[in-house]
Amino acid sequence: MKSVSEAQLRGLGRRALLLSATAFLTQAEQALALIKPGQSATKTALPFDTTTWERLLRQGARPAAYVFTTTYCSTCPDAFDRLQAAVMAARQTVELAAVVMDVPGAQALTHVHHYRGVTRVYAFDGFEPEIRQTVDPKWRNVTPYVVLIGRTGLVQRSIGPPDAAMLKNWLA
Repeated sequence: MKSVSEAQLRGLGRRALLLSATAFLTQAEQALALIKPGQSATKTALPFDTTTWERLLRQGARPAAYVFTTTYCSTCPDAFDRLQAAVMAARQTVELAAVVMDVPGAQALTHVHHYRGVTRVYAFDGFEPEIRQTVDPKWRNVTPYVVLIGRTGLVQRSIGPPDAAMLKNWLA
């Protein structure tokens, strides 16, 4: 029987480590490939306070969609899915944001994990009625409240999923 030196064992250990690292990276790449185009693996919920909306209107991404939702909104996922489908059909890069109104950051993330294609998550940070008024003084706290901002800054609002004409104007 042939004996193995300590140096040979160290070399085998390094090779095993490299093979393990390569296998791990390959699995990570495969996992990332499962993320649909336009989908983000967002890991943080940004605070949405009384100053956020004005800043987004001035400096935010274009085009963009903001779906204002709550944890108990049963029709919000459908509205988000329709927006995602329109974006995929148009083959555009678009900000698709979920704005959760009734829970803080970490809880907001668990609520929107099924929103395929979400690029950014916000959570209300402050007095909800006051924040809502900065978005639209006429908004009566009905969700989903969807705001589409077009490439040129055109703002369109809807309660529920936007209709086909709104989507066409938004992505034009």
